[in-house]
Formats: sequence, structure tokens, C-alpha cells
Amino acid sequence: MARASAAGLLLLGVALLSACGDPPWNNPHPPVTDDLLTYQSVMTPSPPKHLDPAISYASDESLFIMQIYEPPMGYHFLKRPYELLPAALAAFPQVEFLDEQGAPVMQDDPDLAYTRYTLRLRDDLRYQPHPSFALDAQGAPRYLFANASAGAQYRQIPDFPEVGDRAVHANDYVYAIKRLADPDNASPMLGFMSQYIVGMKEFSEQLAGISRDGWLNLDEFSMRGLTVEDARTLSITIQGRYPQFVFWLAMPFFSPVAPEVDRFYHNPGFEERNLTLDWWPVGAGPFMMVKNDPNSEIVLQRNPNYRQDFFPSEGAPGDLEAGFLQDAGQPIPFVDRAVFRLEKEVLPLWTKFLQGYYDRSGEVHGNTNGVFDQAFVVGPDGVEVSGELSEHDISMSPDVKPGIYYYGFNMRDPVVGGYSEEKRKLRQALQIAFSTEEYLNIFYKGNGIAAHNIIPPGIAGHLPGEAGVNPYVYDWVDGAAKRKSIDYARQLLVQAGYPNGRDARTGEPLKIFIDVQSQAVGNTSMNWISRQFSQIGVQVEFRPADWSRTREKLLTGNTQIFSHGWLADYPDPENFLFLLYGPESPLECECDGSNNSNFLHEEYDDLFRRMRVLPAGPERDALVARMVEIYRSEAVWLYAFYPRDIYLNNSWVYNTKRHGISKATLKYLRVDDAKRQKMRKLWNQPVTWPLYVGALLLLALVLPGIIAYRRRQNATARNQE
Repeated sequence: MARASAAGLLLLGVALLSACGDPPWNNPHPPVTDDLLTYQSVMTPSPPKHLDPAISYASDESLFIMQIYEPPMGYHFLKRPYELLPAALAAFPQVEFLDEQGAPVMQDDPDLAYTRYTLRLRDDLRYQPHPSFALDAQGAPRYLFANASAGAQYRQIPDFPEVGDRAVHANDYVYAIKRLADPDNASPMLGFMSQYIVGMKEFSEQLAGISRDGWLNLDEFSMRGLTVEDARTLSITIQGRYPQFVFWLAMPFFSPVAPEVDRFYHNPGFEERNLTLDWWPVGAGPFMMVKNDPNSEIVLQRNPNYRQDFFPSEGAPGDLEAGFLQDAGQPIPFVDRAVFRLEKEVLPLWTKFLQGYYDRSGEVHGNTNGVFDQAFVVGPDGVEVSGELSEHDISMSPDVKPGIYYYGFNMRDPVVGGYSEEKRKLRQALQIAFSTEEYLNIFYKGNGIAAHNIIPPGIAGHLPGEAGVNPYVYDWVDGAAKRKSIDYARQLLVQAGYPNGRDARTGEPLKIFIDVQSQAVGNTSMNWISRQFSQIGVQVEFRPADWSRTREKLLTGNTQIFSHGWLADYPDPENFLFLLYGPESPLECECDGSNNSNFLHEEYDDLFRRMRVLPAGPERDALVARMVEIYRSEAVWLYAFYPRDIYLNNSWVYNTKRHGISKATLKYLRVDDAKRQKMRKLWNQPVTWPLYVGALLLLALVLPGIIAYRRRQNATARNQE
């Protein structure tokens, strides 16, 4: 018995040692059972709540939606400034200007009342395979049920044995817009788009008065501004002239929805099992959803019906040198499947990335802010990857988002508000005292760029270099922007009537009030801010409140200095300049307006109204430049910065350029799986010497017993003889 046990242990040790040539033991992913090229990524700790294109308005949700759906327009993957391109359309929309009677007029005609956009679809658009398109022998929908029990066996989309598909029709885009107007869907686009699309408000009001029991076929109702010309052509008529409308056509809200899909998901009992468009999207984009388990993973797989598409053959300056054009002209998508796994903690995610089990450091929450010190070193040339990452040939993808975060002045406040020269100089002094660059370096690890302009990089109206410097806060010195001195800020305070930080009339010290979130009270950034203003003799008091209370204060104008931010919906200066448009003030519109500074400036508002209806060109550029100058000279915000994240890419992932507007970039990613497997094996070599040592120790322990046992056996045999 002892001999058999010892032999078994030794065999086990040999088996363990021989396994060292197999794939890494620590792979956290399930074994691959097919030949599909899989991209490994992560999703946010808060999984997407809405995947219905009429409802979703969140960045982490668009990560999935924009891989599955195909809006009419899209964006060039590489070019900057961002360039709009046809996506589902065969060409750019045809634009016509009409008078009240529908007769054509010129775009500058005072009788212009409407703009009509005619959209011609590509002829190779086709929906993904899906049970909503499955038909029986008589050509009727296979999966329509009279009651909940009839379809109770189906718990998720993969449970349906039969699928079908069809071409995308122009009416599907019309149907999708009607869904935006349907009050039952509560689309966040309804309020805005009903101001533009002709008849949308009336259509919504009509549906609100209809009693429902199950599915409501929107094809039975017409909207005045929507027309289906033929199977591949539709037109959308909007009020007046609004050139930026074409940007909205690139947003997922305008993706097609087939009536059959809408009908399918209204089967009795489906909603209770999450068989809804909000959970299982259906589109004609490059990928389709094959698994949706928000507590584990979301899996996208190549849509076999996706249209002909190719990697771009040109890009922005520097893209060729950066290797972003290696795949020029190649058919896309490159990967067959994308798996987004739930990772709730940063460190496990980071460890798995370094082991090669995630291809990039993340899509939404997977940026490197939480592990900055491990990932980077700050050198004379800026942020660089750390030694360990450099050895792994890991590359960086800086992502300067088309957005702006800021602390704004309430222009109606009696102390810091107002439009006199003294008030402007007071605000400018405070701007100079607040060193945005130092603030970003300390509290954002340098992941931000001090804003000289309300318009961020990549969008028309933002100028780099000396031409883009805010001359009221900075000087241009030796080829770089240099913040004006504290002494100059003190001089401005004197001119503003606050010598040494005291009111020249009353002798009272100047105190400013900053609204902050409750959880921020007492943190180091507040201490730093107080020290900055103490340099010019100004005192600071922080007013903590939760977001609900802060929002209420913004709506009522009960703030002095507040924090806010904005990320672009579309890459046009209008999408940022409207943040200071007078009618957008909550106190003016009595709504949740975006002009939280309550900035009212007659010239600015007039320029904005003229600018928003002009096409791109020199005339519009001149208006934008003047509005930026007003923003700077009036010193409307205390400080602002453009947010920046740094993402990391393993060396086997290609075409990793970030796109600040569009999330429809998965189709461009290429993964070299052979290199990935090679590097995973190299980085995850098991430490085998303890096994050898253990085997030797085991042998040393067992061998005397074996020898003694053999001696006893031999002695017994001799005695028996």
C-alpha cells in the first residue's frame, strides 16, 4: 500500500511538471471552443440600463448601441477635426429650402420656412438575423403569441430556434423617429427634436391621447415632416434652417427600428423576462448582441449581414507615422467577437491587463486614473509609461475629450457678477490666482488641459498655439502660454476696488463662496483652493450640498461660484457656445437650461442666433471668434479645462486611436491573436522550482519508508523459506 501511494504521488508530481508546456494556468477566461477571433474588454461596474436607441443617452450605453446600429451618418475614424460622413446613406443628404407653401427658395431668402433633408439609403443594408424576422410557411411572423403562457418557454433571444432577416427600408428610419415622438417611450430627444421636426409635437400629443392595450403600430399614424419616397428614400422636414441637424443624424437616436421588431418585443409576458428592445437591441451594424448578462458579461458577435465597409485610406497629420494607416483599404470589421466582462475593482482589472488577459485598459471606466502611479512616470517630456509597461511594449492612447469642465461665476451675483469694468477685472484677478495647470497636475495627475477657449480641441473654432491663447490670463513667452503674475492679479484687484483683498469702500475683506458636493468637504483640493486665493488676500468659503440641492440652486440662481461640465453631443462650436446663450439661462427659460452662469450679453446672443443658422465657412468662423473673445473678456468662468484620459494598449492590438465623439470604433480594431497567445505564455510562466523541490523532499521522505518496507518484505520471505 505504501509503495502504491508513493508511486502515485511521484506520478502526480511528474504530471504537474509536464503540464508546464500547456497554455497559462491562470487564464481567468473560459476556454475558447471555436475559431472566432475575440477581443477581450471590460464594461463599467454599473452595466448599461438602456440599449433602446430611442431611450439611451449615456456614454457607456452607446459603447454597445453604436456597434449594433447604423445611423444615417457617421464620422471618419481618423480625421481631426472630426469629419462627418455618410454611414447608412449612399451620399450626404440632399438639402432643400422651402417657403410656407413648400416652394423652393434660396437659403438666405427671408421667406424660408422649412428645410427638407432627403436621405437615400445604401442598397446593401440588412438587419442581423433575429427571431422577429422569422416567418412560418404561410409567410406570417413565427413568434407572435396570443398570451404570456404561449411564449413562456423563451427566456432570452438565443432560446428561439428560428431566425430571419431582411433589408433595411426607408420606413424603418421613419418608424424610429416616430418612436422618439411616442410619449410612451419617454425619449430624452422628444423635447429638443420637437422644436425642429415638423409635426413631431402634434404627433406626440396625438399618441398621448390614445388608449393602449399591447402594441401600437406607429405606421398607422403619420407625422407631417416625415415622408417615405420609396423603399430606400425618405425625407425629413424641419422648421426654418438649422445646419447642425445633419450632426444629429449621426446619433443613435436616428438608427432604424423595424416595425416587426417593435411588434415582437410587445409579445405578452416578454417585458417581464427582459425580452425588450431595451435589453436585446436589433440593428444592421457590424455587430449583434448574443449575450446580455449584466452581472457577468456582454458579448457582441459579427453581424453576418453587415454591409461592405473598409478601413479608411487617409487620416489626420501624423497618423501614417503612428501606424494608424497600416490597414488602409482592408475590409472591416477585423474581429469576430467582443467580450465585455464585468470588473468591479480596478486592481484585479489592472493585474489581468498586465497578464495579457485584457487587450486594452478599458473602454469606459477602464482608463488609468486609478493606477496612475503604477502605470506612468512624469518626465521632462510629459507622461510616459513606467518601466514595466515599457518592457511589455504597451502603448498609450491619450484621449482629449471634446468636453469642458469648469467653475462658473453667477453673472447675477452682486459681488462677482455684473458687466462693469470693475467686475470684469475682479473676475480676471480671480482667474489668474487660480493656477489651473497646478490644479490639474496635483488633483488630476496632469490628465487635463487648461482651457483658453470655451470650444475644445478637434472642433472648429478652437485654435492651437499663440493664436488660441487667452490674453487676459496668459502671456505668450518663449513659444508657450505663461500665466500672468500674482502681482498683476493684485493690481487688477486694486482697479476692481479691492486693494489687498478688502473692499475699498467698507474695509471688509472680500470673501467668495464656492458650491461643492457634500462629500468633498475638507479634502485637500479645498485647502489648495483657499491657499491660491489667499495670495491676493481673498477669503474662500465652501458651501457643501448634494447634487439635488446644487441643481435646485442652479435653477434658482442661488449660487456665486459653481462647478459644471459639458461633453459634446456633436462636433460643432454651437454645442459649446450655447452654454452662454442668454435664453438658455434657467432664470430666463424657467427650465433646466444650460447657461448656468446666467450670462446675458446682447451682442453674444445676436451673434449666436446668426451663427447657428450659417453653414461652415469664413463668415461663421468670424462670428465664432468674436463670441470666444466676449467669453474671454467678460471672464465668465473662474477656470476651465478639457478632460483627458490615458488608455493603454497591449502590443497585439492595432488601430487604437480614440474618437471623442463616436463610439462606433470596434469595427476598426485589429487583434494579432498569435502574438497575444505568445505574450500571454511568456508573461504567465508558472514558477515550477517549488514543484521540483517538493518532489525531491517527498522522495526524501518516502524513500526511507520504501527501503524499510522492502527490507521487511525480503526478511519475511527469507523466514518463510
